[in-house]
Amino acid sequence: MQQGKFIVFEGIDGAGKTTQLKKLEQHLQQQNISFYLTKEPTDGPIGSLIRNVLNKRLQLDERTMAALFLADRLDHIQNPVNGMLQAQKAGKLVISDRYYLSSYAYHSAYVPMDWVIAANSECSKLMRPDIIFFLDISPEVSLERIRKTRAFFDLYETKDRLTQVRSNYYKAIGAVKSTENIVILDATQPEEKLFQQISKEVNKILEIRIELEK
Repeated sequence: MQQGKFIVFEGIDGAGKTTQLKKLEQHLQQQNISFYLTKEPTDGPIGSLIRNVLNKRLQLDERTMAALFLADRLDHIQNPVNGMLQAQKAGKLVISDRYYLSSYAYHSAYVPMDWVIAANSECSKLMRPDIIFFLDISPEVSLERIRKTRAFFDLYETKDRLTQVRSNYYKAIGAVKSTENIVILDATQPEEKLFQQISKEVNKILEIRIELEK
């Protein structure tokens, strides 16, 4: 059985990843393509702990958070029940809302980016994305969108933090561009126009898979 492809969506909060993932899900269902849609932090024990910190119910330092995200990610990849690697080996197209590029961007404000990249090197060896979509918006647009959909802001959702994270995303992209296939997209454009660009790239990935199977 041909191993499935791996697609990741990245961006600061409010970039529209959830909307585009729903559109992609519908697109794949129409094409009768088997896929596994997942996210980080996960719903597992470590991911649940992370969410409690993000929701300000618990307080941990940034180094501990970086380590927790890494632990959650390794389990996300290798869990024998619902791990991404298992789905990929079964031939499914794996799609994740966030992956290690998020750690590079969010944690490097407090931990050296080189350390975060090195710490996640095992993840990239186990599962390197075939394509990463970075949906780009400004911090101002991010906060405006969050206000419209939620009554609260999480730990990272302040203008200063979002500004820093967005800058770190571009630094991270520059640092790993030789090994990662990253497509930067303007996420302020109309939803349908944005999805046309995403689906075009996804179709390329799937066509490559079909050619290999032949």
